[in-house]
Amino acid sequence: MKNVEDYVRSIPDFPEPGIIFRDVTSVLQDPDGLQLSIQGILKALEGVEFDVVVGPESRGFIFGMPVAYERKKAFVPVRKKGKLPCETIEMTYELEYGSATLEMHKDAIKPGQKVVIIDDLIATGGTIEAIIKMVESLGGEVVHICFLMELAGLEGRKRLEGYPVSSVITYEGK
Repeated sequence: MKNVEDYVRSIPDFPEPGIIFRDVTSVLQDPDGLQLSIQGILKALEGVEFDVVVGPESRGFIFGMPVAYERKKAFVPVRKKGKLPCETIEMTYELEYGSATLEMHKDAIKPGQKVVIIDDLIATGGTIEAIIKMVESLGGEVVHICFLMELAGLEGRKRLEGYPVSSVITYEGK
């Protein structure tokens, strides 16, 4: 039987020499790979009590929605600035080359709700750090953060210290 990592396509020297790009689309394109990835995330969340799944655009939607559905929980999308129709809160964070702004609806998280954040990949941790700040500003409590893949060499977990973090697949490099 295959493992989910068997479905991840590794592309050397992309986007620059020395980098191995871990392509999640190959997981999504295979029914078994997709099922194994969702099962892996659900397994990582066994025993975790939560009310809401939060997922960033766009792959956090892909992996977060089936988990919310399976566990009968609400799903809250976090989007790029200007994409949500109602009153929002926003957080700007630094990227490797510039900055980005994320938004979520101001009424998406209720005070006291227990929140799980799900995304496809943790690299430097900046996106999730921004989401944590938004969730907490609305009174939510982040009880777990789960990724399909982790690039451990980029040390993104350091930005998420104090929060339970799990990854289905961990790659030691960058």
